[in-house]
Amino acid sequence: MQSPALFKPIQVRDLCLRNRIVIAPMCQYSAEDGCMNEWHLMHLGKLAMSGAGLLTIEATAVSPEGRITYADLGLWNDLTYAAMSLTLDSIRRWSDTPIAIQLNHAGRKASTDLPWKGGAQFSPGSGFGWQTVAPSPAPYTKGDHLSASLDKAGIREIRQAFADAAQRAAKAGLDAVQLHVAHGYLLHQFLSPLSNFRTDEYGGSVNNRMKFPLEVFDAVRGVFPSERPVSVRLSATDWVKGGLQLEQSFAFANELKQRGCDVIHVTSGGLDPSQDIPIGPSYQVPFARKIKEEVGLPVVAAGLITGFDQAEGIVSTGDADMVGLARTILFDPNWPWHAAAHLGGKVRAPNQYLRSRPSNYRDLFDVE
Repeated sequence: MQSPALFKPIQVRDLCLRNRIVIAPMCQYSAEDGCMNEWHLMHLGKLAMSGAGLLTIEATAVSPEGRITYADLGLWNDLTYAAMSLTLDSIRRWSDTPIAIQLNHAGRKASTDLPWKGGAQFSPGSGFGWQTVAPSPAPYTKGDHLSASLDKAGIREIRQAFADAAQRAAKAGLDAVQLHVAHGYLLHQFLSPLSNFRTDEYGGSVNNRMKFPLEVFDAVRGVFPSERPVSVRLSATDWVKGGLQLEQSFAFANELKQRGCDVIHVTSGGLDPSQDIPIGPSYQVPFARKIKEEVGLPVVAAGLITGFDQAEGIVSTGDADMVGLARTILFDPNWPWHAAAHLGGKVRAPNQYLRSRPSNYRDLFDVE
């Protein structure tokens, strides 16, 4: 039987993924002063045994002010680095699943409460809040506090913070870095005309609006080891009239390709609460396909990908090179095992779990 496309390996620079299943970054809002703790060990350790080709650590702030909430993960100093290294060392003792990290700055969407507490934005003077920054002084939602417009010094400082975090990620042995240019956070805010009203070289035309995200990419690519991949998560459209459109995303992705970007993880929306998204299974896959065709970079498709045949179809038809799973794999942490059983593929499992294989799936587990 021919191996299913979902379970064929893929090479990205020197990183070889055993299959095309990527665990997307998922915020846990459970860090303490930016530091990983026992929750992250349990959460990431569980997913590292799932059989997925790549595990991506949640959006990780490059500075304290870049956190979405006060409980966001960070990688901005020695303490956050040490906590992450300890967690990773524990996971790697038992799992060889490649691990990537998503680096982020929340911009105007920072300084909020935990989602399960309502997610409202704190005022700068409150115990849990701080002054947010953005390309332009425009709030995300009515009632949010006005962000401070970044000056040139602030832009340089954040660019350096991304580079410093990437160096820490490399030192921690992470296999890949992803930049978050999606879901309405700072780099996306610079890219979109709905949040960037600047009149200097960082605003106006699409070429100017992409300038800062590209500078950040160059800074990260310049310090992260050349043999390890750097990817970008991109909101292909804002789903709002007058906002970022697919053609502008083509232009940005082409610039990323020229600078050495390895993969585009395609998503959409998140920048403006007036977005009108026709949500349904695979609703973002057409964007991934078009960016792949237009730019010629490998792409990860995401968005309500839940079914085994659905995921196989996305990869086998060439709509995307990989599929990104988030809520799907939280609900079913062994989704790759079940997909392999359904499609006739092989998946890596811990030795301690090999005897769990059902007798009718004798070839399910890939054993060294």
